[in-house]
Amino acid sequence: MRWSVSLRAEGDRLLALEEIVALADAVAPMEGIASGIGTMTYGAQLVIEADSADEAVNLAVPAFEQAASLAELPAWPLTGAEVVGEDEEFPDEG
Repeated sequence: MRWSVSLRAEGDRLLALEEIVALADAVAPMEGIASGIGTMTYGAQLVIEADSADEAVNLAVPAFEQAASLAELPAWPLTGAEVVGEDEEFPDEG
């Protein structure tokens, strides 16, 4: 099953456009997107193939850390993780 895993790391300085673009390039092979321009956090949403949500997070964390390293971002601590399966239903709005 495919899972969308969102991870976030928080630190002590504002991040520049170039840094988040580098992170976006690093997570692109995982169908990923990056966020954090002008904030003291950086994050990414990755698509992970796994049997369970827990396994998806366990696979996503090192992939996220490797992408951050590749983008030459600081090794800040993770402050959040969210996971949604492709087959999970979202609540109806309206």
